[in-house]
Amino acid sequence: MIQVLIADDHTMFVDGIESILSPEKDIQVAGRCYEGTEVIPFLQKTPVDIVLLDVNLPGMSGIEVSKAIGADFPTVKVLAISMFNEESIVTEILNHGAKGYILKNTGREELLKAIKTISNGESYFSQEVTETIMKGLMNRRKASSKSSQFFPKLSRREKEVLKLIAQEFTTQEIADTLYISLKTVESHRSSLLSKLNARNSVGLVRIALENHLLE
Repeated sequence: MIQVLIADDHTMFVDGIESILSPEKDIQVAGRCYEGTEVIPFLQKTPVDIVLLDVNLPGMSGIEVSKAIGADFPTVKVLAISMFNEESIVTEILNHGAKGYILKNTGREELLKAIKTISNGESYFSQEVTETIMKGLMNRRKASSKSSQFFPKLSRREKEVLKLIAQEFTTQEIADTLYISLKTVESHRSSLLSKLNARNSVGLVRIALENHLLE
């Protein structure tokens, strides 16, 4: 039996979900929470398998609740439910432990499928949400690819120096590792700063990671 907690501040919406789940023989609604601050106290008293969690809860946001659930109740799975299909929101709550994300216009069959999929240890996303995630990923890859094209080509030695800088090697350690002089290391570092338009070593590492120059 899958025990489900519904956390949403709209009574009619909660009533609708409960009417869908009540006839199911393998799913039971364990309770309701109308504010984010109610979720953790509820879980402390009543064990559940899945929390159907509204992203935009009063008192404590769904993202904060998801993070708290992951920290205090690692076996409880979070299925985020929202009317918002924005990549930043989807990504943030997934980064804070949610195992799935569906939209509030989801129909009965998809809601049941999402709950059972999450219960089996897999992730589940509405089709529209999947498209949003993929679109964002593709846009970031394109942006990264375009930005990388503007960098002058790095020499083999410059790449070696850059990788050691990223590993927090000192100038002396880089010189010893590559069997070159301190002056040569500083020359390569200066060249890298110029080519990558960075102000310091931290900037070099950031730009290198963002543009996959260390791969």
